[in-house]
Amino acid sequence: MYSSMPPASLRVLVADDDDEMLAYVTATLQADGCSTVQAHDGDQLLGMLRNALDDPHLRPDVIVADVKMPGLSGLGVLAALQRMTSTLPVVLITAADDASIHTVAKRLGAVGVLHKPFDPDDLLTAVRNAKSVRALHSP
Repeated sequence: MYSSMPPASLRVLVADDDDEMLAYVTATLQADGCSTVQAHDGDQLLGMLRNALDDPHLRPDVIVADVKMPGLSGLGVLAALQRMTSTLPVVLITAADDASIHTVAKRLGAVGVLHKPFDPDDLLTAVRNAKSVRALHSP
């Protein structure tokens, strides 16, 4: 079960090339009170993020991204965020059952990895924990 902490103003940028998974993640987060913005791949996510980083009204609190997407993968997004010196927390989602994904994701700064299919409560917990991690590391 997830924490009872209210999601209040959590803004989540969600990226997945699978329209059904994108809709599922978005609906789950919105039903819990989060605001969401959707991207269909990692390149679109980074473009949206570049436009939002300097605007506190647009800047997401958390990113949820699929590992395997056309163009820039979820791991590629993490690497790009490192180069941008961004402290945005990222939760990755994946259908792959590969332990090396966890290792690489953690090394690149992901705060969590969820395996598809995942329980909606696990997604909400991961997003809230990611927000807490960001709060601890923010200046």
